[in-house]
Amino acid sequence: MSVTLDDLRRMTLAQSLFRPTTLKRALHRMQFVQADPIRAPARAQDLILRHRVSGYRAGDLERRYELLGVEEDFFINYGFVTRELQGLMHPRSRSSVPAAGCLPWPAGRRKRAQLLYEFVRERGSVHPQEVDAHFAHGRVTNYWGGTSNATTHLLDAMHYQGLLRIVRRKAGIRIYAAREQEATIPDKAMRHARLDALADAAIGIYAPLPLPSLRFLLRRLRYATPQWEREIGATIQRAKERLAHAQIDGVEWYWPQQWKLKRGSFPDDSVRLLAPFDPVVWDRDRFELLWGWTYRFEAYTPPAKRIRGYYALPLLWRDRIIGWGNLSVKGGQLQADIGYQSGKPKDTMFRSELEAELARMRTFLGLEATQGSQV
Repeated sequence: MSVTLDDLRRMTLAQSLFRPTTLKRALHRMQFVQADPIRAPARAQDLILRHRVSGYRAGDLERRYELLGVEEDFFINYGFVTRELQGLMHPRSRSSVPAAGCLPWPAGRRKRAQLLYEFVRERGSVHPQEVDAHFAHGRVTNYWGGTSNATTHLLDAMHYQGLLRIVRRKAGIRIYAAREQEATIPDKAMRHARLDALADAAIGIYAPLPLPSLRFLLRRLRYATPQWEREIGATIQRAKERLAHAQIDGVEWYWPQQWKLKRGSFPDDSVRLLAPFDPVVWDRDRFELLWGWTYRFEAYTPPAKRIRGYYALPLLWRDRIIGWGNLSVKGGQLQADIGYQSGKPKDTMFRSELEAELARMRTFLGLEATQGSQV
């Protein structure tokens, strides 16, 4: 039986936008949720989870973080991963890294890292300001071209290497603790098994995928496992061999074998405003193939060059993404600027469903239920 783009669209929505459940269950089903600091009107991780968690409110992930069995870490992007998934990625070194002094860094930096590591272990958990006050290492240039405290920069690097973990946040600031390192070095068979499991986790979040997107996604495992970067090409080939696939309009698509096509079922009438990094819309090339138009994230685009807005949220209705919304809160009221790719739907059902989505957004943001939205 041939597969159509309609089939792939419905497969995408059915697999990604599963029936809302508890926060812990949703996180462990997804295994990874991308994070982003921009709040417009809420952070990306919260906007992603609100569609998949019953009764979710903005900030619930940060408030309940210590109870959820997840960690902040870098997978294909930075975000929240299950501890099981994190365990597949570490230690991020070609040899065992039992202490900071063994890191493959210049001697001076290794010494500072070792002292910092011992300080964190002794204190149990530390705020970056506490570390900086103790060591006062000065300032360095960060990844975004600005400056940050050298100790904070070193904390970030040690966190990425797996020497430290984030135990919670205080007013949005990471609180660090020491993390025990794995003592054994994975052999070839174990490396392949881990890489395959990481690939399957990523595919399970973002499939179905056209072949170029599959390659792009799995090459990003170099951030999860920089120590095994040379083996990722073979990981992609093994993934292709075990996935289901079909060719549509000259494009080869891939998805997990166990996923089933649901022909004959029509999606519900719900309207959803999705995060720019939601798994449904994350891959921009796939977005264009599935939904028929080009979506770009424009927060870092100069205002004069923006087409859809600073933080335009893709607007999903039924099984189509038909436009976008820019949302803001002013004077305690939600304001929504909605745009459409090919005109506003004339179906009266759409208007009521859009209002229902904006009402859900107000509840999610903690705004008064009696207040309306300016659309």
